[in-house]
Amino acid sequence: MKNSLIEQAAQRLEQLRQAGAEMATAAPADAGVQRASQPVEQVTPAPEAELTTPLLSRRVEIDLEAIALAGIVSPNAPRSQIADQFRVIKRPLISNAMGKGPTPIENGNLIMVTSALPGEGKSFTAINLAMSMATELDYTVMLVDADVARPSVMSMLGLVSGPGLLDLVFDESKDLSDMLLKTNIEKLTLLPSGTPHAKATELLASDSMIRLLKDMANRYADRIIIFDSPPLLLTTEARVLASHMGQIVMVVQAEKTLQSEVRQALATIESCPVKLMLLNQAKTFSHGKYGYGYGYGYGYGYGGGYGGGYGSVQPAL
Repeated sequence: MKNSLIEQAAQRLEQLRQAGAEMATAAPADAGVQRASQPVEQVTPAPEAELTTPLLSRRVEIDLEAIALAGIVSPNAPRSQIADQFRVIKRPLISNAMGKGPTPIENGNLIMVTSALPGEGKSFTAINLAMSMATELDYTVMLVDADVARPSVMSMLGLVSGPGLLDLVFDESKDLSDMLLKTNIEKLTLLPSGTPHAKATELLASDSMIRLLKDMANRYADRIIIFDSPPLLLTTEARVLASHMGQIVMVVQAEKTLQSEVRQALATIESCPVKLMLLNQAKTFSHGKYGYGYGYGYGYGYGGGYGGGYGSVQPAL
């Protein structure tokens, strides 16, 4: 009797396979479903129909309370000085991205966040900028971890990395939409750095990367894409990436980075039409008390030079 039941079950499975259905099983390793991922509703195709969509959506849950405690802007957090700072910082970037700035900018919706040296707060800035832009009513945001040598975006958000940017460049048969991670923040998607590769620099400089960036820039008219890139003076990947960006945000840590290092870093990104600089961890005075926190100043220029200077917008945390 037992064997008969097993045989009947096996026959039923074979019938389902012949009909073109797939049984829901554990997600494969490359499905990219991470901690707290949520399956979407399964759809059984009609007989003899080809199953072309994945059974599980690549979705992740960001712990909004945890990132708020880490100083990252959260859509549900109370209004704060740092949130107000990023509202000011993002406005010219959004205008340029949407073609509303003083001059039309090619690939204006591709924004690279970088620094001269490691440890200046570029990843913190990239994440906060993406979070702030994700609160906009009219635009969506993609945050790309392009620091392929030392990726940190996913870990800072409490998530596990997986396939992403390098996989798309290495294998053009892969589709961008299959690599993106949807989040519990409605208008924010993530693209991890992907599988490490010995020729990461060459991949970022390849024709495949150029085609991918063009696809990113043009696929969705309302999407702004933020790249957290490597430091400009540490590796060559950032310089290659910068040559395809419409806007660059360069983070400078107060009282740490030398002016000569800032000038040297700026010289490597002369071809980018818009460069915005942020002063990070500036000493501030607030209500008679001395504070040391994340302070941001900004200025931007068109063409090969840098215009403006450090602004005075600085929160005391």
